Amino acid sequence: MINEDTNPWKVLSQNEVYTNPWINVTEYKVLNPSGGNGIYGKVHFKNFALGIIALDEDLHIWLVGQFRFALNQYSWEIPEGGGPLGINPLESAKRELLEETGLTASNWTELQHIHLSNSVSDEFGIIYLARGLQLGQAEPEETEELQLKRVPFEQAYQMVLDNRITDSMSIAAILKVKILLLENKLA
Repeated sequence: MINEDTNPWKVLSQNEVYTNPWINVTEYKVLNPSGGNGIYGKVHFKNFALGIIALDEDLHIWLVGQFRFALNQYSWEIPEGGGPLGINPLESAKRELLEETGLTASNWTELQHIHLSNSVSDEFGIIYLARGLQLGQAEPEETEELQLKRVPFEQAYQMVLDNRITDSMSIAAILKVKILLLENKLA
């Protein structure tokens, strides 16, 4: 029987290959679970990944569109961003929602924890549901050229189903809210 609390990988050595303010990349020489020699690369994230479903009283949500450099394509997503590990992630989520959409919310619920690519990274995300929305002025960062649209929740759900939304946090958030709506458990 496998012991879920014991790591079967043995690290023989490690070498930091790259670092910047957001990530570092380390290469490990390892013995794999079968005892064979190997290497493993890991991307360590220096921030929480944060996603926000901003759901209004009419069951519309806000989506953010932007060109994603790493994908070399345009992406529609829920409002997302990063939050420093030493700061309360909810405070960072509130900041991200305001920056990207101009929205503030009076009611916040933690919806989901998510590991975004656990085969190569330790990136940990938290998804929030924001309700009681007030629209103000967006304050995007200089690296962000954003398009904002308010859509019926069901349209966003269909965008997940037909692959117009491919971002993992957005998919997880939208599907979680859909389940909560179907089960009449939405706060």
